[in-house]
Amino acid sequence: MPDAYEVMLDAELSKAFDVWSGYLDARTGEDPQVRARLRSMLDSARTAAAEGELATARALVADMYEDARTAALPWAPSRPRPCEADRQTRDYAKDTLKQVLPLGLRDRLDHVDLFLSVTGRNLRAAPGLDEATRQDILYICARAAMALDLAHPAAAGRELERLEAIARRCGIAA
Repeated sequence: MPDAYEVMLDAELSKAFDVWSGYLDARTGEDPQVRARLRSMLDSARTAAAEGELATARALVADMYEDARTAALPWAPSRPRPCEADRQTRDYAKDTLKQVLPLGLRDRLDHVDLFLSVTGRNLRAAPGLDEATRQDILYICARAAMALDLAHPAAAGRELERLEAIARRCGIAA
């Protein structure tokens, strides 16, 4: 069974391939030489990925973002911000993870995710929380999301317990 982290890395690379393919297939009127170089780099990255050289493929994709930025191509994809990249990667990975994770594990992860979502939402909506508590809530939710992404229900469960402790301390129903 593939590791959930590997699935996420593969999904990140697949997403980048799709984004760059869509851009390069569009007629934007931008510098044809730069676009040809980017197309060549994309083809090389896909070949490297197919041959299992994922580090090389990731490096080529990173170079593509940099080359497009340096060439000031107005319609070229820009490197997504970390939160946006993670959200897009989750969308790509969710179908793959459903195929590789055992049903029992998926159910445990979904259970923890549901309770984290409800508890986190209740806490974020609570009036009168100090800034430090709000930061703790965001931090714990982020750690829990990371544990869920990595298919680690025990770690996500510990973060849920920490979140529930804050809810009890603040007198908020979890």
